[in-house]
Amino acid sequence: MLKIFYFIISSLIFFVSVHAETKKVFEFTEKELTELEVRKVRGADNKTEYSVGSNENGNFLRAIADNAASGLGKEMKIDLNKTPFINITWKVEMDLKGIKENTKKGHDYAARVFAIKKTGATPLSNRAINYVFSSNNDVGDNRPSPYTKKSIDNVLASTKDNLNEWITVKANVKEDFKRFHNLDVNELDGLAIMADTDNSKMKSIAYFQNIYFSAQ
Repeated sequence: MLKIFYFIISSLIFFVSVHAETKKVFEFTEKELTELEVRKVRGADNKTEYSVGSNENGNFLRAIADNAASGLGKEMKIDLNKTPFINITWKVEMDLKGIKENTKKGHDYAARVFAIKKTGATPLSNRAINYVFSSNNDVGDNRPSPYTKKSIDNVLASTKDNLNEWITVKANVKEDFKRFHNLDVNELDGLAIMADTDNSKMKSIAYFQNIYFSAQ
């Protein structure tokens, strides 16, 4: 009986220690929406429309991009030695079928989350992993952005498999920076969300929910 008791206690301690190591990124509230940094892509005709809502699983962000491109950024420090995994719950309701995402004319995504590391004095020197919900490519596909090799497009979800469905994905950001940029990154400097259709001139609708970092 005593052995069983100690087993239960040790299991609970393990469970608490694992699940305590999390870092939430966005709250998706009206107040937060006014505080996030809005950055319009140069040359885009319009800004992406962002609004907040809620469902049985909490708050979410809705992004409508109609020939538009702008992102929402947040500067924050993420200790990748403690919480290397990014977790994203998202959904693409209207995708961008038929575009060639590896070209400048087709480099649009209905949903992206950027993990950003400052590596110099200006934003142009930053390195990024661009976690995307692709409309045309398979999960696992990855390549440098056609605009800059300092940002890597890494497909974590695809509407080929999950159109208009909520899904949760996970990636090891620390390992990805080593794999794609050959950088040993201990700390991230910020995150950004974006939905963009300025190259294809199309329209997309997507949702983001519960974005956080975890130990595993």
